Amino acid sequence: MEELLRQLMGKKVDVACQTNVNFRGDIVDVKDGVVYLRGEDDRVAYVSIDKIAAIYEIKDPAIRPGFII
Repeated sequence: MEELLRQLMGKKVDVACQTNVNFRGDIVDVKDGVVYLRGEDDRVAYVSIDKIAAIYEIKDPAIRPGFII
């Protein structure tokens, strides 16, 4: 799991934990059994890797200027 998280560094992900808690953010670091996620508000969440049940890579939708009809 730690190697997979290292491959996803710099990408935005959703992390689902075993306790039914989800975190969303950019992976900024992985070390000593902890993944560091930076959220949209620049706060960092520290998540224990052994509590992670699933990881979802987030694809940001393309933003198009103008009106949608």
